Amino acid sequence: MSRVPVVCVVLAAAVAGLFFAPVFGILPLLPPIAAVAVVACGVVELCARYRALSAWRPLLVTLAGLLGITETLLFPTTSSGLPTGETVAALRTGITESWQQTLQSTWPARPDAALMLFVPLLVLLATVLGVELVLLSRKPLPALVPSFAVVVVSQLYLPVSGLAAVGGALGYAAVAGTLVAVSRSDRAQGQGGLVVPALLFGVVAALAVGLLVPPPQPGYSLKQDQAAQVNARVTSPLDDIAYRLGHPDEPVFTVTGHRAERWPVVVLPAFDGVNWTPGGRYRRLGVELSPGPVVRVPVHRRDAKVVVRGLGGRWLPSQAWPAAVTGVDPLVEESQGTLLAQRPMGAVTEYGLGWWEPEVGVANLDGAAVNPYAEGGTGGVGTPPPGVQELVAEAVRGMRPSFQSALQLERHFKENYRLAVGTDVPSGHGWPQLRRFLLDTKQGTSEQFAAAYVAMARMAGIPARLVVGFRTPAGAGGEYVVRNRDVLAWPEVAVTGVGWVPMDPNGSAGKSEGNGEGLAAAVARARDQLPPVEQLQDPPVAPSGNGDGPGTGLDLRFPWELLLAGLAVAVVLWLTGIPLAKRVRAWRRRRRPGNGAVVGAWHEARDRLREHQVPLTEGMTPRDLAAVAAGVGLQSTVEGLRQLGFAVDQAMWSGAEPSDEVRLRAWQAVGLVRRRLAERGLRARIRAAVDPGTLIRPRTRESSRSPGSRWSRSRPRRGRA
Repeated sequence: MSRVPVVCVVLAAAVAGLFFAPVFGILPLLPPIAAVAVVACGVVELCARYRALSAWRPLLVTLAGLLGITETLLFPTTSSGLPTGETVAALRTGITESWQQTLQSTWPARPDAALMLFVPLLVLLATVLGVELVLLSRKPLPALVPSFAVVVVSQLYLPVSGLAAVGGALGYAAVAGTLVAVSRSDRAQGQGGLVVPALLFGVVAALAVGLLVPPPQPGYSLKQDQAAQVNARVTSPLDDIAYRLGHPDEPVFTVTGHRAERWPVVVLPAFDGVNWTPGGRYRRLGVELSPGPVVRVPVHRRDAKVVVRGLGGRWLPSQAWPAAVTGVDPLVEESQGTLLAQRPMGAVTEYGLGWWEPEVGVANLDGAAVNPYAEGGTGGVGTPPPGVQELVAEAVRGMRPSFQSALQLERHFKENYRLAVGTDVPSGHGWPQLRRFLLDTKQGTSEQFAAAYVAMARMAGIPARLVVGFRTPAGAGGEYVVRNRDVLAWPEVAVTGVGWVPMDPNGSAGKSEGNGEGLAAAVARARDQLPPVEQLQDPPVAPSGNGDGPGTGLDLRFPWELLLAGLAVAVVLWLTGIPLAKRVRAWRRRRRPGNGAVVGAWHEARDRLREHQVPLTEGMTPRDLAAVAAGVGLQSTVEGLRQLGFAVDQAMWSGAEPSDEVRLRAWQAVGLVRRRLAERGLRARIRAAVDPGTLIRPRTRESSRSPGSRWSRSRPRRGRA
C-alpha cells in the first residue's frame, strides 16, 4: 500500500485535534499535534522498511507519540530531554484529569500542559487506530472513524462556528477526499468518483451554513455540568469589617498602575435573613474574560499590579469585570467578578490584574431601567421584621423599579441615617441587627448600610447585591497602599446595558469619584442631577424587548445581514457548484457503456468549446467543429478534435463494439482539447468554468426535432475524409 493513505489518516487525526482551537487557541495546539503526526509517519515508514517491526507497529507509534508529546508539552518534567517519574505522573494526570480541568476553566483556557494534555493524547489514539485500520482493512472510511470521533468530542466542548467551522470542514474534507481518491479498494469498486463529489458538496454546505445561519447556543455542552470544586470552607470578609475598623493602620495590599475607585473582594448575593453568602459557580480563570453580554456600552482595558500582604484567607482584590490575571492561577465567578485563590495565600502574593472599565455617561444612567434578569440580583431576603415594608414604600416614594428609584433609596439612607465611627462600632448583618439599625439606632457601619440597602432594594423590585472590598485612599497616585481603615461594604444595582453599578448609601465615596469618565464619576453626576423629592416622577417606560433578558417585543428591522449572507452564499454556490456539476457530468459521460463513452467524449469536447464562444450548427461533426474553432482563433484545438473525429468514426461506423483502446483514445483527445483551451489565460478559463450555459442542451433546430430523431442528437454525423 502507498504512503499517501497513511499520511491522510494521520493528517485527519491532526486536523481533528485542531478543532479544539476555540478552547485553547490554535498556536498552543500546533507543536504537540505536529509532533504526534511527524513521529507517527516516521514510525510507520520504518516498519514498512523492516517487516519484522510490523507486529510491533501500534506499540511503537504509541511510544513515539508519547515521546513527542513529552518533548513539546512536558519538557520541564524531563531530565535533559529524557522522561522521568514526574513525566510519567504528568501523563497519568493528563489522561485522568486534564479533560475535566479544562471543562472547569473559562475559555480560551490557559495553554498549560495540565489542561491541554488530553488533546494530543486523543490525536495519538486516533492516529494509532486509524493507521491500523487503513493498513489492515485497506478501506478508507473505517480509518476515518477515530479522527471523526475526536471532532465529535471537540464539539461537545465548544462547537466551532462561522469561518472557523468552514476552515475546519475544508481541511478535514480535503484530507478525507484525498484518502478516498487514492484508495485502491474504492478504485477497484468504482466508487471513488462518487465519494469525492459528495465530500465537496459537504464542504459547500458547511460554507453556506457558516455564512448564512448564525451560530446557535449549543443544546448540550460538557461544560454545563462542570465547575471547579472549592475544597475548603471560605469565611466571608463581611465578618471582618468590625475588626478591620478597630485596627485601621494595618496595610492590606499595594496597587501600582491604573487607579480604581474601589477594589471588590467578594460578592455576596444570597441572603436568608441571617447570613450573606457568596454562592456562585467558580471556574479556573483562562487566558482572558470578556465583560459579558449584559454590558453594551463601550469598555476600556485597565491594568494594575497588586501585592497582597495582610488580607488573609483566599479572596483576591478584583474588579467587577476582570479580564486577565497573571502571576497566580485563581478561580473566578464569571457573573460576579470574584477571584478566589485555589490554595491559601502566603505572606506576600503578587499578581497582575487586567479589567474592563465601562465608559458610561449620565445619558446611560438618566432614567435607565434596571435589569430584572441579572444573576444574583433578585434573591431572597428571608422574613423581614414588621415595619420594614412600610419603610421601603416611604423610601422609594412609590416609584417603580428604575435607576432613579435606586438613587432615591440611596438618598433616603443619607438623609436619615448616620455612619458610626470610632472603635466601638456595631456589627452584624442579619435582620435582628438590620431592624435595630433601620428602626431604632439609625446608626451603623457600611456593613449595616449596604446590607439594609440591598434588602430594601429587593423588596422594592430593584435587583441588587452586596459587595465587600476596599475604597482607594483619597489622593492616591500611581502607587498606593490600601489599609484596614479603607474597608467598605457597598450595594450594587443591575442597570440595563451597563451592568452592575456601585451605590453609596452611607456617603463614604470620595469626592474624586465625581471627576473623570469612569462609572463612579457617571454615577456621581447622575446623583447630583436627581430631582428633589417633591419633583420625582417615574421615567418613561423603555420599549419592550430591549432589556438584557427575554423580551416580548418584535424586531421589525430589515435583515440586511441575512440578505448579504444569502447573496454571499449564492455567489459561493455559483463559483463552486457549476464547476463541480461539470466534473460530475464528464465523469458520467466517460463511464457510459459501449459507444456511449465515445459519444460522451464528443459531447464533452463540444461543450468545452461552447464555453469559449465557439458557435455550433445543426449536424456538426468533430471535423466541422475543428474548422470553426480554427476560424475563431482556436487553432491549437484542431489536432485534438481531429483525433476525436477518428475515434468517433471508428466507434459509430465500424459495426463492432468499440474497444477500450478506442474509448481511451477519444478521451485522450478531449484531454488534449482541454489543455489547449487552458493556454488561453486565467481570465478565459475562469469565465468558461463558471459559465452555466453548457449545462443546458444547445438550442438548435436539431434539438427541436421529433422524438424519432433522438439518435441524430446523440450520434454525430459521419465526417468527411
